[in-house]
Amino acid sequence: MSKSKVEAKIGNFFNSVSNFFSSGDQIPWCDNDVVVGCEREVAEAQKGSSDELLSECIMRLSWALVHSRRPEDVQRGVAMLEASLASNNSPLQTREKLYLLAIGYYRSGDYSRSRELTEQCLMIAPDWRQAQTLKKAIEDRIKKDGVIGIGIAAAGVGLIAGGIAAALAKKK
Repeated sequence: MSKSKVEAKIGNFFNSVSNFFSSGDQIPWCDNDVVVGCEREVAEAQKGSSDELLSECIMRLSWALVHSRRPEDVQRGVAMLEASLASNNSPLQTREKLYLLAIGYYRSGDYSRSRELTEQCLMIAPDWRQAQTLKKAIEDRIKKDGVIGIGIAAAGVGLIAGGIAAALAKKK
């Protein structure tokens, strides 16, 4: 095998490993300036706009927060959505809030809660692509975390076995 083919195979191996360990989901991220803009929008809407406009601004802010790279923003978004879920909503609003909550829990690492909320979304709208994409991302993440956990456990067992073997060899 030529040197370039070996280098190509090594390159492909490292790309696949880095793809495995990186977050390969297709859920968008939101920059801090978008969050700040949405916060301003809500503040303006609270100054006497209609309830409908305020509700729309709060939904946009919730979307921005749960898609933020900052964990504290994600937690704020989840809290806002949890609080607003109790209010009377149309099925479409309920579906949207459940989906955004699922995103928030996914970003927070609570994959089981995220999966549960995504399943609720899919009961309301079985063909909803965004929810289907999120469900796949959750399942992929759970599998990936399981493989990583197994690898860590195997490494731990190997270290313990190596320590025992070294201790036994030292006694002899």
